[in-house]
Amino acid sequence: MRFGVVARRDRQAALKLAYRVYDFLKVSGYEVFVDSETYEHLREFREEDVRPLEDFDVDFIIAIGGDGTILRVEHRTKKEIPILGINMGTLGFLTEVEPHEAFFALSKLMEGDYRIDERMKLRTYLNGESGVPDALNEAAILTGVPGKIIHLKYYIDGGLADEIRADGLIVSTPTGSTGYAMSAGGPFLDPRLEAVVIAPLAPIALSSRPMVVPAESTVEVKNLAKGRKLILAVDGQFYTRLDPETEIVIKKSPRKAKFIRFSEEIYPKYTMRIKKKF
Repeated sequence: MRFGVVARRDRQAALKLAYRVYDFLKVSGYEVFVDSETYEHLREFREEDVRPLEDFDVDFIIAIGGDGTILRVEHRTKKEIPILGINMGTLGFLTEVEPHEAFFALSKLMEGDYRIDERMKLRTYLNGESGVPDALNEAAILTGVPGKIIHLKYYIDGGLADEIRADGLIVSTPTGSTGYAMSAGGPFLDPRLEAVVIAPLAPIALSSRPMVVPAESTVEVKNLAKGRKLILAVDGQFYTRLDPETEIVIKKSPRKAKFIRFSEEIYPKYTMRIKKKF
């Protein structure tokens, strides 16, 4: 087996744990690589084992950090590589184990005692081109000028769903339903579902409510505010400004995210973390 190790770069404890994981796997006889940004913040790794995330060709990635670290891995890697998340973040909805469980979890992984949890992603097409990262959490279409609302129409499978004046529109996966979409009033979706949450962000009309549609739906968004630019934010990791006339289409991605899990349990893990968050 070949492993990749990625760490949260702004916490020394995460970087030190990354080195311990790296060393443990090397001593166990495995080929191990570390991403170049982790290496830039901790130079103790062997230089010959350093690779950019984009070049990772491994069987598993050990991500030590919070959800942001996992999202960075998902945005930058080119293959569907299963991720074991070790929580060094705030809540870590996407992580599987706490730091004190790390080496027990690695032992189970090496023994093959795990399962793969697959999560749907969303792909955004701008003027017919898919040049932005797939969203594991959400694609958010936001006002380009803080304090100025935008005027949008959005269509589901070609039919007009709503016309809104709001700060933006969030299109979320079940995984992302515990994040930005929930802050906008959207529901929690069981991550085993394949569905899409569409949530207006601070709409003027109280009748503009979040909705849930099938995962195979096509969501098309049109900007009716002439001359007003928009911002597309993907998972809070990627941002780009959009010209007012940009055609925006969001569909289920052909790619999936894959996570290492050691149990089938969904509840109370998700619900209790939501309570802690709010």
